[in-house]
Amino acid sequence: MAATDPRQILDERRMSVRQWIVILIMIALNALDGFDVLSSAFAAPGISREWGIPRDALGVVLSAELIGMGFGSVLLGGIADKMGRKPTMLICLVIMAIGMFMAHGATAVTHLTIRRFATGFGIGGMLAATNAVTAEVTSKAGRSIAMALYVIGYPLGAVIGGFVAQGWLLVEYDWRAVFLFGAVVTAVMIPLVMLLVPETPAYYAARRPKGALDKINRALRTLRQPTLEALTPVSETAAKPKVTDILSNPRLRPITLLLAFGYMFHTITFYYILKWAVQIVADSGFTPPQAASVLTWANIGGAAGGFLFGFVLRKWGIKWPTIVMLLCGSAAVIAFGMGRDSLWGWRMATLACGFFTNAAIVGYYSAYARGFPAYARATGTGFVLGVGRAGAAGSPIIAGLLFTALGNDQLLTVSAIMAMGSIVGAVLLYMLPDRDGDDIMAEAGR
Repeated sequence: MAATDPRQILDERRMSVRQWIVILIMIALNALDGFDVLSSAFAAPGISREWGIPRDALGVVLSAELIGMGFGSVLLGGIADKMGRKPTMLICLVIMAIGMFMAHGATAVTHLTIRRFATGFGIGGMLAATNAVTAEVTSKAGRSIAMALYVIGYPLGAVIGGFVAQGWLLVEYDWRAVFLFGAVVTAVMIPLVMLLVPETPAYYAARRPKGALDKINRALRTLRQPTLEALTPVSETAAKPKVTDILSNPRLRPITLLLAFGYMFHTITFYYILKWAVQIVADSGFTPPQAASVLTWANIGGAAGGFLFGFVLRKWGIKWPTIVMLLCGSAAVIAFGMGRDSLWGWRMATLACGFFTNAAIVGYYSAYARGFPAYARATGTGFVLGVGRAGAAGSPIIAGLLFTALGNDQLLTVSAIMAMGSIVGAVLLYMLPDRDGDDIMAEAGR
């Protein structure tokens, strides 16, 4: 019997070279997000020195793009399910390029904060769309590896950006050059997405626009896969992709809330290292370029952990391996708080933090791809990421307030408190139903 659902074709057939090209572009976009988000961390010592702002005020600057990411994930994630994944990615790239360019010309804390918020808004929508594309153009056999490669794009972007920042931009220029570099690279990605990334067949199958079969077959041909002769009929009362559905449907609500708040608590721990490590090491007596190098090593660890964890997910599933990584990440952050006497000591401490905490991020992103059905995947992912960004945005602010209240010499105490986020995330993930979202909704008659 001929297939009538493009998701069945993509799930069961071997992935083509063309599909892997799309995945490589998604990795590059996530790498771009990684650099854009952490560009403020690379620039933090220079900003602090030039403007003389205290740690609690710097925490607000470091949180600006994370707050923007929360709004962008929710608002633009929904657009990705309505307008399509590809248009949403292009809109987000334009927003990000403008935001980064404007940030490099900021002359005051308020200006920089607003412009970083705008950049984060675009990044938030980008994450929701690219996560959906990665899940929807891969086979079942290749999905866990593709998702792991996609997620490690984030630390890889930070690693490459870190080498560029500490080896060139911060040496030859100043902190503003970091933002200008990000704007140029972001702009370069716009034509690549336009030319090489098709809309996903799963999106057309879920939304059923006019001429859906022709559009699906065009996308399948682009991905070098067989076409359909007909589409599976759908009910006129089929659910539409919207935030209220992922919260009001009793089958999706537990998945949405447990993933959202579990991810939120983990990001409190995750972004503590990513946003504060550079400043902490700089305050220990190292130069800004030296301090920036520890963030590079944190992301080297993140890339390694994410890549290796993809093979673990393929063999042992998502839930329990991710819980183990969350607990190990918490322990690594506490160990970071014990301090180091040498630059290499700090580098290895942040490498360990990045290894375990980013492996857990791979687990969460894989859970999003599995937990939400295709018709609401970007909406669900965007909502979860949006709630999660509350933890990401709050992390540098919480840490800054803790340092102010307890004293800058209380690194271990602050680190231990911040490490608790991943432990709470592990508890919530333990409660997550271990089911595929498409299967759950198929059983419900969707």
